[in-house]
Amino acid sequence: MSSSSPEPTQVTPEVLRGWQLPEPTGGKNARGSILVIGGSTETLGAVLLAAEGAMRAGAGKLQVATVASLAPFAAAALPEALVRALPETDGGAVAPEAADVVRELAESADAVLIGPGMTDKDATEAFGKRLLPHLRGPLAIDALGLACVTADDTCLHHLGGRVVLTPNPTEISYALHVEEDEIDDDPGAATLDLAGRTRAVVGLGGATSWIATPDGQLWLDESGNAGLGVSGSGDVRAGITGGLLARGAEPAQAAVWAAYLHGRAGERLASSVGRLGFLARELPGEIPKALAEVVP
Repeated sequence: MSSSSPEPTQVTPEVLRGWQLPEPTGGKNARGSILVIGGSTETLGAVLLAAEGAMRAGAGKLQVATVASLAPFAAAALPEALVRALPETDGGAVAPEAADVVRELAESADAVLIGPGMTDKDATEAFGKRLLPHLRGPLAIDALGLACVTADDTCLHHLGGRVVLTPNPTEISYALHVEEDEIDDDPGAATLDLAGRTRAVVGLGGATSWIATPDGQLWLDESGNAGLGVSGSGDVRAGITGGLLARGAEPAQAAVWAAYLHGRAGERLASSVGRLGFLARELPGEIPKALAEVVP
């Protein structure tokens, strides 16, 4: 990693007002469809959190693809969604051959989010290897969905930068093959490094968020609070990112806005519920209000 990062742009409501999101015109199709791929028999909740985050960020049409044994539960929990049942491994993870089952949906969606709640690194990596070559973007990749990037940091180059990666500090350390304390020493440099290698926008979550583009732009977002360090919080952030991509936001714009909206949702809950103890499932409901604060 390079030793010194450029001076980051601080994300503020003023910065966002000067970089306004695409405004919807008309029906649900005008606002874009988001396909969320993920989950396992143990982690369906991650998919539900990401899916609601995407809708609350303004996506118009929701599609979810998850393990077949839990697809009916996903459909019941998400009345807004079309749910596609995917082949699963003996351990209850999305199987590699699921790539063929979901390919048509993924190719026709306005944005795809891969990763929330996925388990089994080898199966997930094999799934990505089968699906990613067929995609053209926009695409967001979260959590274990990054297994493909860890194995081969050129696997997204064909997407021409129409990708946002949303790792946490542990996931970016895996992807860069370094120790996590190296990330802590200079998170901005790590974010820029991964963005350059993958030719994707990278939004690094954590106590502060760093967003970098392949051409070396860097933003720092300090919205949010300790309460956001809670199970499921990153799934919501990934969903917001995917939802903004579906709306037509550029990848860097989606990553920057998602970091801010996620942090601001946490701040709003801290004031209404308490500094600690609010739940990730409460975050999506705050996103429309956070959006309205920036652009009334």
